[in-house]
Amino acid sequence: MTHARGERAALCDLLDQLGPDAPTLCTGWDTYDLAAHLVLRERRLDAAGGIALRPLAGYTASVQRALKATHPFPELVSIVRRPGGPYGLLPFLDEAVNTLEYFVHHEDVRRAQPGWEPRELPGDFERLIWKRVSASSRLMLRRSPVGVVLHRLGGGVTLGGPRQGPKVEVTGRAAELLLFCFGRQEHARVEYTGDDDAIARLKKAGLGL
Repeated sequence: MTHARGERAALCDLLDQLGPDAPTLCTGWDTYDLAAHLVLRERRLDAAGGIALRPLAGYTASVQRALKATHPFPELVSIVRRPGGPYGLLPFLDEAVNTLEYFVHHEDVRRAQPGWEPRELPGDFERLIWKRVSASSRLMLRRSPVGVVLHRLGGGVTLGGPRQGPKVEVTGRAAELLLFCFGRQEHARVEYTGDDDAIARLKKAGLGL
């Protein structure tokens, strides 16, 4: 099983366990909203553009609400379990595009519940995550107000944010650095080194794709 399929299955198991009203780290969304988002993203490509493009966001939100109105929560979760659209036809595309997507959303649900702790990930998964973080750090940290130096525990450094001005060093495991880069600073187990004001600004910044 690929890591994308494994994270998908684990997330769906957790959604089934928690039900439709549990909190997530996605602002304003409960688990029902997240399940509808995942179905829309894969199976309603006509509406998926609004996930990234603000002018289309209204239509995307209306389709997401319609999915909730027409599908009971267990049905939406059942749909999420099976890769849809191009991801169901092309497994390599599912692995390339959905590995981080489903890891982050799995953690969005896990870390919104009381008593969570970071998972121990397989070494190859940590290495894959770090490879993706290294390749995308400039993009994910483009809105950072300060320069960022990411230090992976176990080895590896990559940069993001402005090239001039104050720098903040952020240290953690690859998975924690990924969550930090995706805007989950409050729930990422990382350590910050640098000017106090710069760190405070970085913690509040809207990071991510």
